[in-house]
Amino acid sequence: MSHEIFRQFSSRIARFVGLSWTFVLAVSLVGGWVTGGLLHGFSDTWLLVMNTFCSVTTFLVVFIIQNTQNRHTREMQLKLDELIKSQRAARNDLLGMEEFTDKELDALQKDFQELSREFADRRKEIIAERLLKEKSQPFLSRLKESVLPTKNAR
Repeated sequence: MSHEIFRQFSSRIARFVGLSWTFVLAVSLVGGWVTGGLLHGFSDTWLLVMNTFCSVTTFLVVFIIQNTQNRHTREMQLKLDELIKSQRAARNDLLGMEEFTDKELDALQKDFQELSREFADRRKEIIAERLLKEKSQPFLSRLKESVLPTKNAR
């Protein structure tokens, strides 16, 4: 029960902190902070209160945002797992890869880098073939017109 209350609370706070007008509010607070400092002569008490307020707020917001980020990462991983599971050609051994060790992830990354290089080489071949085909099209058209009789010539 308390976990669910914290989840809802952290989601709301993270949404609030991420709004554009919250940034405007923060800039206004900084302006008020500077103005208060000017009025109080930037006294030690003023500095202590402001620094404590900023530190505590930052400390708490970091934990709230991290909670929300962890939740979003988990949701994204589950969605990816579902997509992998639904594809017949997909490597189902990737399901649950969030539990892989760093060594396993490094090996997997090397596999995908190799696949990427192979695909890049094949992509270059495909582009070269298309360019060659496009360059030869006008020639083939002229050749076809000169060799094959047209409908008007009959």
